[in-house]
Amino acid sequence: MNTIDIKSYMQSVGQEARAASRLVAKADTAAKNRALTAMAQAIRRDEALLLAANAKDLDNARAKGLEASMIDRLTLSAKGVATMAEGLLQIAALADPVGEISGLNYRPSGIQVGKMRVPLGVIGIIYEARPNVTADAAGLCLKAGNAAILRGGSEAIHSNQAIAACVKEGLRSAGLPESAVQVIETTDRAAVGELITMKDFVDVIVPRGGKGLIERIANEARIPVIKHLDGVCHVYIDDQADFDKAIRIADNAKTQRYGTCNTMETLLIHEGIVEKILPALSKIYFDKGVELRGDAAARGIVAQIKEATEQDWYEEYLAPILSIRVVDGLDQAIDHITKYGSQHTDAIVTENYTHARRFLREVDSSSVMVNTTTRFADGFEYGLGAEIGISTDKIHARGPVGLEGLTSQKFIVLGDGQLRQ
Repeated sequence: MNTIDIKSYMQSVGQEARAASRLVAKADTAAKNRALTAMAQAIRRDEALLLAANAKDLDNARAKGLEASMIDRLTLSAKGVATMAEGLLQIAALADPVGEISGLNYRPSGIQVGKMRVPLGVIGIIYEARPNVTADAAGLCLKAGNAAILRGGSEAIHSNQAIAACVKEGLRSAGLPESAVQVIETTDRAAVGELITMKDFVDVIVPRGGKGLIERIANEARIPVIKHLDGVCHVYIDDQADFDKAIRIADNAKTQRYGTCNTMETLLIHEGIVEKILPALSKIYFDKGVELRGDAAARGIVAQIKEATEQDWYEEYLAPILSIRVVDGLDQAIDHITKYGSQHTDAIVTENYTHARRFLREVDSSSVMVNTTTRFADGFEYGLGAEIGISTDKIHARGPVGLEGLTSQKFIVLGDGQLRQ
């Protein structure tokens, strides 16, 4: 497509999405749940087709020399297909937020004032790799009464189109418009530029991908954006941590998966426990091929640790690399997280109730955890069914964005002939 064709195509997509959003907004819960169930069934039935399409994308990605972290996010396994289907069924099982009324109170005038939860309208989702986003986003947007325009990366085009076919089948079977979820068919980047400026047709943009993509969207969009730029996640091992628990959490938070935004990138260890725990942890990391970069105190205990630079504390590696810093206590750990963190997800390992409570209260991140791994910062794990993304913003939605984050509220006023005096 040339530039004129792209603009015309995107305008058409936007118009169809806006029209579909009005129909989906008033669709009843049963119809939406039938669509979600049918989508899940189609995905399970077409597992072999989805994996074959993903294999094409992986072959192309390797041929182009894409980074290992990108290929990791692009990879779809049989377990991943099952998780997509299960996520849709979980969304179907969730309470429908649309139309929910809260805070209804009588005013002195006799009127009742409250709030009703309503859809946002049309949501544009721009993402790299991560073919599971196609199903997750479609399901969440639909259940929340929204239409969705999905623009996946060129590296996942075959996977996304295969999943989109299952989504459209589910919509058809429930009598809902197929245009309620549209996957952009062109890989031309000009489509992104159009999508993020179509304020007549799109109400919210959700970018999911690398920092470069998200920065571009945030800077150029003329539509509100729900986003997070980095996932610089920390685990702090307190001097009153349970040794075995700390070992397992610090291992899982880094090595369970390297290319995700909730993977630990910096490990903070109290000086009172570091000599005991760091050698054991280092062996685990080295055995798994993780490169360690640490401060002078860490290197003084484990000689194979490389010197960390100031920039390392800011890094989201998305790779088998970990920064390690020794701190003198909880205050220094919180100060480090405040300075270098990205307000995504941070965890403390401690058996001290007071330390745990202080950490929960004082660490200003979208998810703050005690005695568990940062890898749990995920909509599926939080019981949201799935997530549209994770927001580190403080307005509207924060943390994993599920159904409620894809709705807004309007005031409703109930009267019986009262007049303002």
